Amino acid sequence: MPSAAQLLTLVSMDDGSQPEKRKRQSKSKRKAKRARADVNPEVSASSQKYWRRRHDFFWRFDEGIKVDEEGWYSVTPEIIAEDTALRIAQLYNRHRDNTTDDYGRLCVVDAFCGVGGNAIKFASWCEHVIAIDIDPGRLEMARHNAQIYGVDDRIEFVLGDFYQLAPMLRADVVFLSPPWGGPEYTSAPVFDLDSMPFHSAREWLDRARLVSSNIAYFMPRNCDPQQLADLFPKVPCDIELNYTNGFFKAITAYYGDLALFGSSEPRALVSLEQNHVDKPDI
Repeated sequence: MPSAAQLLTLVSMDDGSQPEKRKRQSKSKRKAKRARADVNPEVSASSQKYWRRRHDFFWRFDEGIKVDEEGWYSVTPEIIAEDTALRIAQLYNRHRDNTTDDYGRLCVVDAFCGVGGNAIKFASWCEHVIAIDIDPGRLEMARHNAQIYGVDDRIEFVLGDFYQLAPMLRADVVFLSPPWGGPEYTSAPVFDLDSMPFHSAREWLDRARLVSSNIAYFMPRNCDPQQLADLFPKVPCDIELNYTNGFFKAITAYYGDLALFGSSEPRALVSLEQNHVDKPDI
């Protein structure tokens, strides 16, 4: 028979946490089982994790949304795209003292529209969107997805290279989300702004400045915020940290009239709920 000291030791070891631990383990196993069951054979093994998050990227995915292999890892989660579009529409118009009736009357260039995630949200809040992509198949997917959201009539789809087209474009705002080099960008402690495919971050920004000084730059979460602010000196800049469901996803730098605070000190934008946002009264 155990002594009193031994009984005390046994009680302290079993402090009631075991049932809770088993509960967590059971929940984890159920989650893993659901993940194994939710597999799309038409999606590559490396993109299955994005497939399982498909409703994060497009809330209306089940209505026929189309995404290609590159689109899976390059499309912006819809809640972040919504917040970005809303901020741009609000701040641009606030700088011009527009009335409620004028809300959203601006033209936005989405320089790398991909399968349309950001362009769709811009079209939900703004009057006109110029959506550019160099890949014809991806551009057609963007058009198809915009039709599902009912905003294709506000989007002008342009096949081409933004770097070449920029001198001919006129718009109020430019949204930049250039290629980051694939998912491998996360392996570096700090993302090198000069290592981007095709052109450096500064070269892309300088090209966008030919269109407008009001620029939103969507970049990897491992960027140096100060480097982003320094890309466009003597111009107001806000650095926004984009979170969704508690996870740090990306950084957005806002320049010109899109800067609310005019400071490069990072501020967190926490997007937790995947709900449509009602257009506010300005």
